[in-house]
Formats: sequence, structure tokens, C-alpha cells
Amino acid sequence: MTMAPARAHHRGGIRRGETLSGWILSAPVLIALFVFLVLPILMTAWVSVSDYNGHGSPLSGKFNFVGADNYVAITSGGGLQEKIFGWSLRNTLWYVILVVPIVTALSLFLAVLVNGNALRGRGFFRTAFYFPSVTSSVAITALWLFLFNASGVVNKVLSWIGLHGPVWFNDPQGIFTALLSGLGLKEAPAALANHGFLGVSWWNWIGGPSWAMTALMLQAIFCTSGTFMLLFIAGLQNLPPEVEEAAIVDGATTWQRFWHVTLPQLKPVLFTVVTLGLIGAWQMFDQVFSSTKGGPGNTTYTLAFRAYSASMIDGQWGQGMAVAFILFAIIIAFTVLQRFWLREKPDAPRAARKAKGASVS
Repeated sequence: MTMAPARAHHRGGIRRGETLSGWILSAPVLIALFVFLVLPILMTAWVSVSDYNGHGSPLSGKFNFVGADNYVAITSGGGLQEKIFGWSLRNTLWYVILVVPIVTALSLFLAVLVNGNALRGRGFFRTAFYFPSVTSSVAITALWLFLFNASGVVNKVLSWIGLHGPVWFNDPQGIFTALLSGLGLKEAPAALANHGFLGVSWWNWIGGPSWAMTALMLQAIFCTSGTFMLLFIAGLQNLPPEVEEAAIVDGATTWQRFWHVTLPQLKPVLFTVVTLGLIGAWQMFDQVFSSTKGGPGNTTYTLAFRAYSASMIDGQWGQGMAVAFILFAIIIAFTVLQRFWLREKPDAPRAARKAKGASVS
């Protein structure tokens, strides 16, 4: 009779000991996360609502709480700060809209290509496609400035097929407005030119990325597709072959097997790739910093670069951190949305409907 309580007490002591050991082993990681992740986020939030000027510690007590003044300064008033923030948001949004889907699709295509048995020299192609990802982005930016020079290789190749290439890094015109101009629409409609959002006209909002930003987008696609290709290859090689073999027996075509069998099984990898792509795209900084510095005409400003320039160059630390915190909120929101979009759909309702239809028939 006395053995059971003793055993229960012994098991409880073991569990408490395991819990304590778990906290002790996790403590270094938790401390590192707090110091290098949570604390910087809290300090950014504080600086964004204070009059911190970059001198001394923001926690020294010498700086005052100003509420939402820094956020108001960059989002309203019609001044230069609002205009640059508007261009930064507009440019980054176009960058995300175009780069993330293209990189995801291209990396998946490359993964399927080099993972198949039909391609010879797959090891060589894997290395070749991945090599730009391990090369310095600054070095590739310098190469890009050479290739996309007004008299560079890209415009030379375009001239061979009868096209007159743009002045890539000096033309602020959006690619869609340039296309419309080529079709005869030289002037912007008054309703779009005279109204706008965050100091940027609606005509510029819908005009697409500038030629300079387009060149930087091509660089990002060139540099990051190889990394995501490896993630997709790892996912493809972990898929059970029995499912595809069953689809082949059922007479499914190659496209049907990819769309209905392979791609649904890659959803966890797809979630990872899209998440990393979104985060990297919204945080785009180094290409702009090492090439255009936001020009021409603010058309390559990004939110990350604006946070840097407002703080480090203009000395407006509160406004710079306000931009950074808005960027942080946008990344969190987009991550949550795409997680909801790529979530696993429950099969219970579908099965219930099928069972109900069978019972009725």
C-alpha cells in the first residue's frame, strides 16, 4: 500500500529534475535570444517614440518620450520625409511583388530540372546554379554596374536584336510607364498625376519599378535562386516514390503528377522558401547601399535603406527607427498571411460531404 505513493513521489522528483535540467540547458539560448533579438526590438520601439539623437545610450534617461511624432513626420505633412518614405514603401512593395514569386518559381524549376534523371552532369549544374549565392553581393553589384552600364554588355546584346536599351542606373522612369509611353501615352492622366499617397502620385505607384530597380531585381533573382533550389532539392529527395508510382500507374501525365502529387507534398518547403524570400525582399539593403544610394529620383530607396539613411546620414534616429519598426510590423504581417495561405487544409469536411453523398445515393 505504501509503495505506490513512493513511486509517484519518485516519478514527480524525476520530472522536476528533468524540467530544471531543461531550463538550465536552454538558458544560454534564451539569454542570447533576449539580448540579440528581444532587446533590440524593444530598444527600436523606444527610440521610435523618443527624441534620441544618436549620442549616448537611448536608455540613459536624457531623452524624452515624444509619442507618435516620428511616425507622423514620415507618414504625413507633405514634406520631404513623407515623400522619401512613400518612395521607399512603393519601391520595396514592387520588389517583393515581382522578386518573391519569380525566385520561388525559378528555384523550384531548377530543383526539378537537376533532380531528374534526364539531365546529365547534374552535380555540375547544381554547383553552377548555387555558386552566385555564395559570392559576395557587393562583388556581384559591381559586376552588375558594369553589365547594365549605358554602353555595357546588356545594352549591346539588346542592340543585336534591334532594341535600344535604357540608361539603367540613371533613368527614374518606371518600366510600365515606359511601356505605356512607347504605346503613345506620353502624359499621365490628371486623376493619377495630381493625387497620390504618402507624397507619391498614383501614377508613380502603378508605374512599376524603375530601370535601376529592375536591374537590382534581376541581380536578386540571379543570386538567391540557387539557395532556394537546394531547399527544394532536399524536399524532392525526401518524397516517398510510391505516391508518384501510383500516379503513373493511374495514367497521370507529367504535369498532373507534378501539380497534384509533387507540389502538395512540397508545401512545408514552399512555406520556408516563401517566408525566407519575403523576409529577404522586405529587408533589401546591400545592393542599394553599394550601388545607387537610393537614386535616381528616389526610385531605388527601400525601407531598410531609408531606416539606415534617416538614422546614420540624416541624424533623425527617431524617424529611422520608426521606419524600421514599420518594416518589422510589415514582415510579421506578411509572414502570418502567407502562413494562413499555405496552411494545411482539413480533410474532415470533404470526407463528410463525400460520405453524405454516398448515403444519399
